[in-house]
Amino acid sequence: MTRKKVDLMYITNASKRKITLKKRKNGLIKKMDEISTLCEIEACAIIYTPNDPKPEVWPSDSGVKRVISRFRGLSELKQSKKMLNQESLLRQMITKAQEQLRKQRNENRKKEMTHLMFQYLTLGKIFDNPSLIDLNDLLWLINLNLNEIEKNINKIQIQEVTPIIENGGPQGHLHHVQGLETNMDTVQKRY
Repeated sequence: MTRKKVDLMYITNASKRKITLKKRKNGLIKKMDEISTLCEIEACAIIYTPNDPKPEVWPSDSGVKRVISRFRGLSELKQSKKMLNQESLLRQMITKAQEQLRKQRNENRKKEMTHLMFQYLTLGKIFDNPSLIDLNDLLWLINLNLNEIEKNINKIQIQEVTPIIENGGPQGHLHHVQGLETNMDTVQKRY
């Protein structure tokens, strides 16, 4: 049974917040232990809680120091390669969402123009008086479809011609035999 989706909001009730922190912290440490064991990686966690003056570290102080010193030994470029803070994560998510929105708008526009094209092809006219932008987009779609049709025709023609060329044409076998006879005549004349 799966958990219901939790809204990521500040928990105002202090006792619930404390219980949730304890559960989540233990879950995080358990996951860190599992991933480091299963994947044979070095990992560490430093957890600051509001009630403890000292941070909780996992796996141990020496383990954390070893991982941090290894991390600091990397070049700045490698250190920051996949590092995210909340701001950069949000920027990344916004950029991804904007790209998805742009793609969806393009897809929707293409479907609108396809509908307009088929409306004209089936009824012989376009309703709703399209704008100049609509007509330009429709022309673009028609050209795109014509190019695709042309590519398919060329592909089919190449597939039909290729076996003929490989066999030396429809009379390829006959030409091959005649070539052998000519070569034999030349050899016989020499001797």
